[in-house]
Amino acid sequence: MPATNKAILEKANAAIVEGDYEGFLAFCTEDTEWTFVGDRTLSGKDAVRQWMATAYIEPPRFEVHRLVAEDDIVTALGEITLKDEAGKDTRHAYCDVWRFREGRMAGLHAFVIEGPLEGGAAAQKR
Repeated sequence: MPATNKAILEKANAAIVEGDYEGFLAFCTEDTEWTFVGDRTLSGKDAVRQWMATAYIEPPRFEVHRLVAEDDIVTALGEITLKDEAGKDTRHAYCDVWRFREGRMAGLHAFVIEGPLEGGAAAQKR
């Protein structure tokens, strides 16, 4: 099951990068709950859809450095580049902890900070 969940997350992320937000949401449960630690919690697909409409001015770019799966949890460590309101690229380090239920993404705890990962990508891949 962990390998399947990793593949699901990879497909979902590919949809995001292509700007296919509905395609991404198809991988989520209706009652998905996303917690951005220290910021906000989104409850349900519609809340996530509304958040994406404002947060993803254009599709983000991902660099996933590690993807670790165990049981119904997949953890992704990497960097994401988003456009800010002024159209400037902003880079963030992130650690997403996804919980799966019946082959769909049911929950997220996202730890996101502005700036690149300490030590850069090469250090993280060692």
